[in-house]
Amino acid sequence: MPSDLIHQYMRIDHLPHIWCPGCGNGVIMRDVAVALDELINDPDTDFDRDNIVIVSGIGCSSRAAGYLDFNSIHTTHGRAIAFATGIKMANPKLHVVVLTGDGDCSAIGGNHLIHAARRNLGLTVICFNNDIYGMTGGQYSPTTPTGDKATTAPYGNLDRPFDIALLAAGAGASFAARGDVFHARETTAIIKQAMLHKGFALVDVYSVCPTYYGRKNKKGDAVEMLKWQRDNLIPMNRFNVMTPEDLAGKKPIGILAENDFPEYSEEYQKLIDRFAAKGKKEGERR
Repeated sequence: MPSDLIHQYMRIDHLPHIWCPGCGNGVIMRDVAVALDELINDPDTDFDRDNIVIVSGIGCSSRAAGYLDFNSIHTTHGRAIAFATGIKMANPKLHVVVLTGDGDCSAIGGNHLIHAARRNLGLTVICFNNDIYGMTGGQYSPTTPTGDKATTAPYGNLDRPFDIALLAAGAGASFAARGDVFHARETTAIIKQAMLHKGFALVDVYSVCPTYYGRKNKKGDAVEMLKWQRDNLIPMNRFNVMTPEDLAGKKPIGILAENDFPEYSEEYQKLIDRFAAKGKKEGERR
């Protein structure tokens, strides 16, 4: 992250951060900061330091809310989207950004994820997805690939993993996308677009965890894990023209779903206004 952005948008007294050497979470936090900086300095948007709220739960990723110097709240495990829902409903003019992990949002917080997506409440959810529970000891998460090892799966994970972006889209999210830490410039642009979207927007960002996931599964160091992302996570414009043979083992990054659905807090306000008008008419008749 450029030094001017660090001093402008970071709580310097909270640094250095706790993330392990090679962890991808710092790259994702940088992408969020750059996207917000561009929006704040864009005269065509209403983004302002005072109307941006950063919400996080518990986990490696969720420490980012403490490092970013905005209105922020560090909540309980799996409940970041629930807290964010309350904030957005109380003041719909706020831009509410949720920073969460794959375990935080799709395991203990899974119901909050699917129902916020179903309602299409105007939240931007950025998932730091490192395929494992990092901070709490390397347990397997809902995104750990089948067969891969973790502290709680020493002989290999039997479960099929969630695709969080497709899960959100299937639950009704009007914006669902995927990014990664190698393609940082593209991911920053996706996050920015998600923040501008009216309605529920989720960006599932593949991080790297060399300390737990990489070491247990012989994925190499952080550089090797980033090279894997370079070779196997393909921007959508290239992915769509590749041959089936070339697509073996590859995944697309980019926007997977984008729709124009009614935004929940606006529909809720319409309901309030409708009954307020009805009450006023009934009062006048009396």
